[in-house]
Amino acid sequence: MIKELKNDYGETLRVLKVDIDKNQPFAEQHQIKGVPTLMLYKNGELKWRQSGVVPTHELKSQIDQLS
Repeated sequence: MIKELKNDYGETLRVLKVDIDKNQPFAEQHQIKGVPTLMLYKNGELKWRQSGVVPTHELKSQIDQLS
């Protein structure tokens, strides 16, 4: 799903994947308790966050709202 989104949005979307088992301080700092947790930022500001599986169309909708 993430690769599909990256292909659809190209360079307008930056995707970062973090292994929270190897990056415990990051997980604590961002209060990540469930996997997966998806977060959308715009200009460094958190705009949307969701834990659990999110359908691709819903994630695209959230991204489009930020454009």
